Amino acid sequence: MKSTNIRRKKKLRSMLFISFIICIALIIRIGYIEFVQGSELQSMAYMQQTLNRKINPRRGTIFDSTGENVLAVSASVETVTVNPGNIKKEDKEKVARALADIFNLDYEKVLKKVNRNSSIETIVKKVEKEHTDKLRIWMEQNNIAAGINIDEDTKRYYPYSNLASNVIGFTGSDNQGLEGIEAKYDNILQGKTGKILKLTDATGSDLGTEGEDYIEAVDGDDLILSIDMTIQSIAEKYLKQACIDNVCTDGGNILIANPKTGDILAMASYPNYDLNNPYKINDEDLSFVWDTLSSGDKSEALQQMWRNKAISDTYEPGSTFKLVTSSAALEEGITDTDNSGEFACTGSINIAGTRIKCWRYYRPHGGQSLRQALMNSCNPVFIGLRSKIRSRNLL
Repeated sequence: MKSTNIRRKKKLRSMLFISFIICIALIIRIGYIEFVQGSELQSMAYMQQTLNRKINPRRGTIFDSTGENVLAVSASVETVTVNPGNIKKEDKEKVARALADIFNLDYEKVLKKVNRNSSIETIVKKVEKEHTDKLRIWMEQNNIAAGINIDEDTKRYYPYSNLASNVIGFTGSDNQGLEGIEAKYDNILQGKTGKILKLTDATGSDLGTEGEDYIEAVDGDDLILSIDMTIQSIAEKYLKQACIDNVCTDGGNILIANPKTGDILAMASYPNYDLNNPYKINDEDLSFVWDTLSSGDKSEALQQMWRNKAISDTYEPGSTFKLVTSSAALEEGITDTDNSGEFACTGSINIAGTRIKCWRYYRPHGGQSLRQALMNSCNPVFIGLRSKIRSRNLL
């Protein structure tokens, strides 16, 4: 009897010792999970239990000076994303195949995104609703309720394609302004991005509206330019004709301004480009060899095509400023347009010890009226006329 009690006590001590060891092991394991793996597991849990999706705002519309003609507008489209962790392992290949077929994508690339260890992956951006409706039908038919997201988005359209292209500019894939007015006033046009934050259960299903945090996107403000679409169209038409007729290899520019306010009514450039397809080169010779060019050469060619030379490049005013001198002289009553022989071209004129020649100094123009001097672009006449204007203003 006594030996039996001793055995029982030894057995009890052994059980207590084993239980103690197990408890110590569990405490160490819990500590390791909490303090060593805590951050990683917390991140994985967040990725699995939340859906954080962006809501792109509607970019502001750009109008011409009338406020009626739309030069740039955002239309509603949709963007498709996936949450890889919320798609069942046995469904991943099926989902990837469906996405690739519906949106005409590379299956292997889509499958890699579906298998990634990330919270969200973008499959396709800015697609028409007719395509996403096909995806909705497929999801319903295959009982796929979690892991695929279809969100409303916007896409930039330019109704007049090439009109004022070097002025308006264009946007990137995320609706950010990249060139022209779109880039200059991006902070006004772009608005503020919203988001949807949803909590899900272990299967990826929504926990209802209680687990949803919705921050509405704020649409961008509209913009009205001083550009008049009618005047811009006319300027571009005749600029193109003039450049072609005169074989202007470097293109050309026209600026039309309201002299009373300084408002720019038209700013035409030739050649221009299609705003709805801004990465298509407009140079026919380059287009034939485009695929053989390096990325650096392509980038340089595109930058040159997008460049608004009217405001980006510098020019010496040269003979164009003679119009300003003539206008001032006429306004001051110093001369008239057709006073025959009023001005004389001797081939050059001395100003402050510097001899400035006429372009035809070797055979001077002789006596001329103001109209004739303009036609001949005669330097000595306009230098002398400028001196008369200055003298009149000093009196």
